[in-house]
Parts: sequence; C-alpha cells; structure tokens
Amino acid sequence: MVKNITLLLSLLFAIQFSYAQSGADTIHYRKIYYFAGTGLALPIGKTKEVLSPKLFAGSMGLDIALKNPKYYLYPALYMFNFSYDQQLEDPKYDHYIENGNASVYMLSLAGGTRKQLKRLNTYVYGGPSFGLVSEPRAQELESIVKIDYDRSFAVGAKVGVGADYKFKSFFLGGEIGYMRHFTKLQGRPFHAVTILFGLKSDITRLGEKVVEIIAPSAIN
Repeated sequence: MVKNITLLLSLLFAIQFSYAQSGADTIHYRKIYYFAGTGLALPIGKTKEVLSPKLFAGSMGLDIALKNPKYYLYPALYMFNFSYDQQLEDPKYDHYIENGNASVYMLSLAGGTRKQLKRLNTYVYGGPSFGLVSEPRAQELESIVKIDYDRSFAVGAKVGVGADYKFKSFFLGGEIGYMRHFTKLQGRPFHAVTILFGLKSDITRLGEKVVEIIAPSAIN
C-alpha cells in the first residue's frame, strides 16, 4: 500500500509540474498566505500495530510565493494525536501501555508547484520534515500508576496534493498527504496518510509590516 501511495503521488507531481510550465498565476503573485487545517492522520502498514487514528489532526503553515508564483515554499507545522499500543518492553518501566495517547509534532520545510484555473487552484508539494514523537509509559508506585512520556526526535518527509477555491477574502481548501519517518516507532516504520481541510487567508501586509519593523532599510 505504501508503494502504491508513493507511486500515485509521484505521478501527480509529474502531471502538476508539467502544467505549471504554462499559464499565468494572478492570485498568488507576491503574496503570502496562512493556511490552518484540521482533519485526520491515518496510520498505514505496520504502523497500525502501534498507532490508530484519533480526532483531530491539525496543521498551520505559510504559502510563500516565489518570484514565479507557480512555485512556492510551504513551511508547515503538523500536530497529530493517536491511540497507542506499546509493542516493545521498556526496561525503565513496569508495564506496557494499551490504548494510550501518543502525539507527533513535525515541522515540514516543503516546496511545490500549483496551477490556477480562474478561482480554483490545484497544487502539489514535498520536502523534509523533523520534530518530536511523544510516547506514553506507565510506572506503578505503590497504589498509584504514574504516566510518563518518552520523547524522541524524528526525521522524515512529507508530500501532498490539494486544491483550494478563492472566495472574496479567503480560500477554502483541502489536501491529501503522506508522511514517513526515517526513524522507527516501537520497531516499526512510521507511515501515515493525512486528510486536512481548512482556510487560507492573505497575510502579505502583515509580513510587510514585520519586515518594516525588523529591517526598515530593506524595503526602501
């Protein structure tokens, strides 16, 4: 299944990249947009032996148009919550965790291409990601069970495809993505499909104000 998802996303990247070579993008020219999304993160493959989905996943990121607005940078923070079943013994703790709560926080530094069709935009993106994985642990202290969290650093990649539609003052959109960690979770690879819906709003003037405060000579 993971190979099929990777192949499908690679095909969509190729199609979108070929479309991005022609046509004009008037919506994103010299613009910075803020995107906030919510939805689900669905573990796949052997990841499902450890994690199962919980409501809700969330994301927040910036859509920063490059000199050619068909291409953009997409730094984004992803926050995922999962139900957690411990598979490997931790010698520092007395018990295994079943139906616990685990969290994944990943910062993705992606780039992508898009195609404008009047008010409708389609896009693809991909790039490296890194962040923290928080796993629960249980220790029995007399009549009390103490819950701790084991936090580890994770490195991975995030790719996705999506579309949004521009209304008068905001965009409404959704995207489907795939995240993989190159580090393992409980001896299993981490793979998840993300489904997110949300709003995108123009913060270009806010960005210009920040630049003016930090480095006023840069805009003169």
